[in-house]
Amino acid sequence: MFLESGKNGAKGAIEISESRLVYECMQFLGLYGAVYRCNSGSVPLANGKRFNGMPRGFADIMVILPGGRAAFIECKDEKGIISPEQERFIERMQKMGALAGVARSVEEAAQICGIEINT
Repeated sequence: MFLESGKNGAKGAIEISESRLVYECMQFLGLYGAVYRCNSGSVPLANGKRFNGMPRGFADIMVILPGGRAAFIECKDEKGIISPEQERFIERMQKMGALAGVARSVEEAAQICGIEINT
């Protein structure tokens, strides 16, 4: 159903891009809660104005789980490095009581959200 995206070159692991990992995580987490893709930064529009997304460091995925618990997932491929802004965002969300962390696989995203995957 979902790509097996192990870490550190684990046997049977498939190396995938960050954008594919975000997609796979969203598909899986959508089975358990309301999932939102969050884009940060600013994009120029055709009319010369700018669209401002979420602030720098905001997680790639926001999930609202049953009971209203929020989770924030920062997806990184095998070589991806978390920025200081992303690290601060995750720490702040955790201090606020939300679930938050970095996922390099669908399994890690599930773990951050407290979802058990039966294999």
